[in-house]
Amino acid sequence: MKNLKNLFFAGSTALFLASCGSSVAPISTAPLKSIDSQPTKVAAVEGDQLKTWSYADLANDTIPGMSVNRAYAEIIPNLKGTNVIIAVIDSGIDIEHEDLKNVIWVNKGEIPNNGIDDDKNGYIDDIHGWNFLGDIVGENLEFTRIIRKYDAQFSGKNESDISEEDKTSFAMYQKAKAEYDKETVQTNSNKERYGKMLSDIKPAHRTISKKVGKEDYTAEELAAISNPNEKEQVQIGILTQMLGYGSSIPELIEQLNGGVEYFGGRMDTHFNLEKDFRSALGDNPDDFSDNKYGNNDVDGPDPKKEDVMHGTHVAGIIAAQRGNGIGMDGVAQNVEIMAVRAVPDGDEYDKDVALAIRYAVDNGAKVINTSFGKAYSPHPEWVWDAIKYAAKNDVLIVNASGNDGVDLDVVQSYPSDQVGTGEEISDNFITIGALNYKYGKDLVATFSNYGATSVDLFSPGVKIWSTVQLNEYKYLQGTSMASPNVAGVAAMIRSYFPKLSASQVKQVLMDSGLTSNSPVVLGGEESNVKPFNTISTSGKMANLYNALILASKI
Repeated sequence: MKNLKNLFFAGSTALFLASCGSSVAPISTAPLKSIDSQPTKVAAVEGDQLKTWSYADLANDTIPGMSVNRAYAEIIPNLKGTNVIIAVIDSGIDIEHEDLKNVIWVNKGEIPNNGIDDDKNGYIDDIHGWNFLGDIVGENLEFTRIIRKYDAQFSGKNESDISEEDKTSFAMYQKAKAEYDKETVQTNSNKERYGKMLSDIKPAHRTISKKVGKEDYTAEELAAISNPNEKEQVQIGILTQMLGYGSSIPELIEQLNGGVEYFGGRMDTHFNLEKDFRSALGDNPDDFSDNKYGNNDVDGPDPKKEDVMHGTHVAGIIAAQRGNGIGMDGVAQNVEIMAVRAVPDGDEYDKDVALAIRYAVDNGAKVINTSFGKAYSPHPEWVWDAIKYAAKNDVLIVNASGNDGVDLDVVQSYPSDQVGTGEEISDNFITIGALNYKYGKDLVATFSNYGATSVDLFSPGVKIWSTVQLNEYKYLQGTSMASPNVAGVAAMIRSYFPKLSASQVKQVLMDSGLTSNSPVVLGGEESNVKPFNTISTSGKMANLYNALILASKI
């Protein structure tokens, strides 16, 4: 992600701006500036304020939101927008959700459910998008697939046994094997630890809840139990200790059950060397010429729709219907969400990602959100070619940086617009890190990846309230939530200033953000501290208010 000159102050700006030919009058409002010299917020961010903190204004609220509410109050009423299609490449979307159903893209070239490819794009009845996963939900991680692919060829061999042409594959296999061994040991250990805690807590809870006459008791009520026998004393001790990890024992039991299920599920899917989940789709993931597979079921095969929670949350951040009096408001209006299901519970296939990008481009998307990532990519060239295809067709891709708390200038992550740690392959791909709602040293989310040349911009990603399946709403966090916040801002720019190209929108997003010289903790390590303005290419955090002002000047 190359350094770009600040368009507010660059001396050559006038020539660049004139080239666009926009007829929109520049917004005369002054842009917001850094508030490093002002006192930071000390009151807790909670309740309704926490649900909308990402829309707050740093100057007025001292909360590092994107000034969304301020933009809607002061700037947007004076602008006229056009509709923009945003593709959400993800786990799928609950397209019937009360807060999304009216903003879901409809393919006007298709006649619903007639079993005919009316628009002749190769995808039958793709009314709201396409599902490249078919009925697949759980999947392997990429390093599991690498081991299964090469194990017969490389198992038990040393580098001296390997031919020159196979050494790259052998090195990848060795790295994947080491990571697999480490991850499976840790996952099994966590499953056993949670199971042991449950085996201690459940019988103690059954006994003590009968004794106190209720399920939801406090530590004080446990201490007040009179004349407990020796066994009950032990149980009271266990339960008192456990209350330090949760507000109630029933809630803690539910969380522990969820943990056992989660870690057990990972062993059954992510690390399963025996099962080839892809076989259910009938597709060869190593053959890019076979590109018509899947179905039009964009909310996935699960009747409970639990598999599309992630994609539904992402879609709501971008475009949950504004002003309808229910749920929440997305960042963007004048938006249609195209659902492209390509991300399973596990690692996505390069082939699915590349075809999903191409599908979105070919069907009119102007912004694509990619809230996913992995450490291994057997066919990165397919995705790079798709990114270039999007660039050629003036489509912006907004990408989550990942949740490993690492420097991406050192650690490779996919998808990426960089070959290794080298030059960008295009100028239409922007990678986003995640912000916390606490301004100051804790500004960067503990989980967020960062990188002076590999991450472009930061935006809110901690405790983000948004839509989930079956008309529900929930807090989730991750760079997966930071990316759609920026995708929403990008959609607003493309709606109100449609003559701007994808690369210009990227430049506006980066140059219009707010910066800070404040030192921030990275990766949750108190010893790893750097100035905020040095951990991304722009050194800034996304801001809708400023972005609209700058876009109006182009």
